[in-house]
Amino acid sequence: MKLNIALLPGDGIGPEIMEQGMKAVQAVCNKFGHELSYKHALVGACAIDATGNPYPDATHDICMQSDAVYFGAIGSPKYDNNPDAKVRPEQGLLAMRKKLGLFANIRPVTAFPSLLHKSPLRAELVDGADFICIRELTGGLYFGRPQGRSEDGNTAYDTCVYSREEIERIVRLAYQYAEKRRKKVSVVDKANILATSRLWRQVAQEIAKDFPDVESEYLFVDNAAMRLVQWPKSFDIIVTENMFGDILTDEASVITGSLGMLPSASIGLHTSLFEPIHGSYPQAAGKNIANPLAAILSGALMFEYAFNLTDEGALIRKAVAASMDAGIVTEDIASNSKAYHTTEVGDWIAEYIKKA
Repeated sequence: MKLNIALLPGDGIGPEIMEQGMKAVQAVCNKFGHELSYKHALVGACAIDATGNPYPDATHDICMQSDAVYFGAIGSPKYDNNPDAKVRPEQGLLAMRKKLGLFANIRPVTAFPSLLHKSPLRAELVDGADFICIRELTGGLYFGRPQGRSEDGNTAYDTCVYSREEIERIVRLAYQYAEKRRKKVSVVDKANILATSRLWRQVAQEIAKDFPDVESEYLFVDNAAMRLVQWPKSFDIIVTENMFGDILTDEASVITGSLGMLPSASIGLHTSLFEPIHGSYPQAAGKNIANPLAAILSGALMFEYAFNLTDEGALIRKAVAASMDAGIVTEDIASNSKAYHTTEVGDWIAEYIKKA
């Protein structure tokens, strides 16, 4: 099979972890006889520095011509610490989501047995946790208009907007995922306060009737946030709007022990994007200490969701699990054993795949 991907390393540790991800992707392609082609493209701070645009037209063209987008991270202190900056790296991420139609962010949250001691929660609360957060990605407060500041600069405003169509497609996707898993959907909103959330709940209740074999529950976002730390094993599929999903998925990722372990997929109208959920971690850039496992696992999702190659994805997961069992991990999750460099972890996993 021919696999054509766009490779967008981005900023900070993005290039380092993408290099390790590509080692695993190439090893799998060699193992299964796939033909891999890819093109690099700029996005984020590096794109601003080179072109003045965080998501250049040339990058968009490469993404549109690809079967999948493999993405690293966006962000730079150069822009984070300048509140007057007119162009920011994160604008590139929002533009990419909008132009590629990346309406659904899929974040699996899995408790790894070897990381239970790293979780801020007691092991018995986390052990066995296995759920998926499905976040609407192209609507809501992040994209609503009008948006801005008053002329005197003393008042700022953002507008949260959702259409029925935007809600229907993400909620229906959540129920389709639930049918393949444990048949439970948790719809998260703030329907007691927000008009957009009341529309979310209304549409979700209508769609639930089409899936009678799936259990439905409706939670206010504050209640859902508490449940995540009190009873994470109670969730199967969580579906929610953009900003709530942004916050809840980061909370969910921490309870499993490390931000550096969790991958994600963004399902799009034109193509789909695969990325680790952590940020650019500029403090670690160039030090060869960043955890590449989330990026490598994002490669597994790419094989599964973009190309429907489940055996290939499963082999990457097996290799990652083997590296953790063998203690071949970076300093963020190393216990009493030696901490390995980013490149050493990537090399070990690629070699495991080769020999499997």
